[in-house]
Amino acid sequence: MSCWVEGAAGSTYDVDNLPYGVFSTAERDAPRVGVRIGDFVLDAAPVAPAEMLEIAHAFEAPTLNPIMAAGRATWTSLRTWFTHLLTDESARDLVEPNLVPVDRITLHQPFDVADYVDFYCSLQHATNVGRIFRPDGEALLPNWRHLPVGYHGRAGTVVVSGTPVIRPHGQRKPADSDVPVFGPSQRLDIEAEVGFVVGVPAGSGRLAADDAPDHVFGVVLLNDWSARDIQAWEYVPLGPFLGKSFATSISGWVTPYDAFEAARVDLPRQEPVPLDYLSVDGKAGLEIDIEVLLNGEVVSRPPYASMYWAPAQMLAHMTVNGASLRTGDLFASGTVSGDERGQRGSFLELSWGGKEPFTAGGRERSFLEDGDEVVLRATAPGALGGRIALGEVSGRIEPAAT
Repeated sequence: MSCWVEGAAGSTYDVDNLPYGVFSTAERDAPRVGVRIGDFVLDAAPVAPAEMLEIAHAFEAPTLNPIMAAGRATWTSLRTWFTHLLTDESARDLVEPNLVPVDRITLHQPFDVADYVDFYCSLQHATNVGRIFRPDGEALLPNWRHLPVGYHGRAGTVVVSGTPVIRPHGQRKPADSDVPVFGPSQRLDIEAEVGFVVGVPAGSGRLAADDAPDHVFGVVLLNDWSARDIQAWEYVPLGPFLGKSFATSISGWVTPYDAFEAARVDLPRQEPVPLDYLSVDGKAGLEIDIEVLLNGEVVSRPPYASMYWAPAQMLAHMTVNGASLRTGDLFASGTVSGDERGQRGSFLELSWGGKEPFTAGGRERSFLEDGDEVVLRATAPGALGGRIALGEVSGRIEPAAT
């Protein structure tokens, strides 16, 4: 089963990947759905009707939501169909005229975000942040090993990769002041995360961890931009708010959840054993290797395989109280960090709260400066024995609005 598209076979965008995106071109500015293969996107809108697919109309939509809502059987059949088109030479005459080079497309927000929940699932990140924010207390609070801690974010500020990030204003309390001040954040940060996109909705009622493949459509890289000085002043006692809600960047490509079958790994040992509703069988973790680039230089390589809580456990916990799911719900892992300094997924950790700067661009760095560009990229094991790539996430810091 070899892909006939030039340069695709053996690449990180071979037929074992096939991420979905919403794109437009200079020749046709109406956004529609496509699938990436190698350095091309297959414009599925004209191909699907020719093949008389019942869901052909969904490829004309300006978001992935209709396909996402169609359900797992449809996702599986579409994946099989795309694989056939791209590996069977007899389909070449139909498909090849509808392959568009990726350097000629504009990617748009891939789906309409319904709700956004951000979790806190890395033991290493939670421990580091606890030590930085609470140096005289316990690094982990008593609930952390019993449930996936999370908070509700602002869905309306989730943006597609490449969208500029404007430095936010807010209240912050300088260490040498008895009262807070108002102004632009001075400690702007990133969080390298993995996001999970809900396709099939669920009404009021609890989902088991085993239900995740029937509801999770795909996976995106995610950067949860964070104003640490605003966060530090506001987060007690109710948690993150304005320090997080100004921008969250996601990749323009959504990699199908089924594409990660070869990337499944065992979770780290969970102690104490989670309650029954959080029970997972088999390989519930994912091997995804992330790179964080600051102005083109790799400054960290966070390993997602080290995450303490699994995506399926996040989904089970998110619905255990009867909360509903909607098509387009997005839930994120929280910052991915490993055991070593070079595996920390935030600049807060890399610079240990600004006290131990890291080197990038030939000089010492801690928090983000205006003009900085951050790119997240990642790969995972693919079903064909190589690697598959997740869509990159980029963002450039713009000065605070006047």
